[in-house]
Amino acid sequence: MIIVNKNEGPKIPYDVSGKKVIFDDDLSINLSKREKDDPVHIDVCYDEDGELCIGAAAGWAYVAEIDIPARQYEYPEVEEGEEPPAPVPVPLDMDTVTLTLWAIE
Repeated sequence: MIIVNKNEGPKIPYDVSGKKVIFDDDLSINLSKREKDDPVHIDVCYDEDGELCIGAAAGWAYVAEIDIPARQYEYPEVEEGEEPPAPVPVPLDMDTVTLTLWAIE
C-alpha cells in the first residue's frame, strides 16, 4: 500500500488485514468489494458527531482517502479457431492502492 501524509500532525490509527483497511478499530472497508473497472476514490471523514463515515457529503472533517486503481484482467491464450474465453479478473494488489492520511485533532 502506498501511504501519503497529506499534512503535518497526528493521523488516525489504521490496520491493513488482507484486502481490508480498518480505521481506529471502528470502520472497516473491504477494498476488494469496492474495486471496479474504473478507478475508485473513497473519502473517509468524521461526521459532525465525531463518528467515522464514508463519503465527503456526510463528513465534517477528512480523515483519509483511498484510491483503488481500475481492476486488472488476464486474457487467457486461445488456439486458432477457438472462441476467446472471458477475461479473468486479477485479485486486487494492495501494493497499488494509495492511502492518503489527513491530520486529525
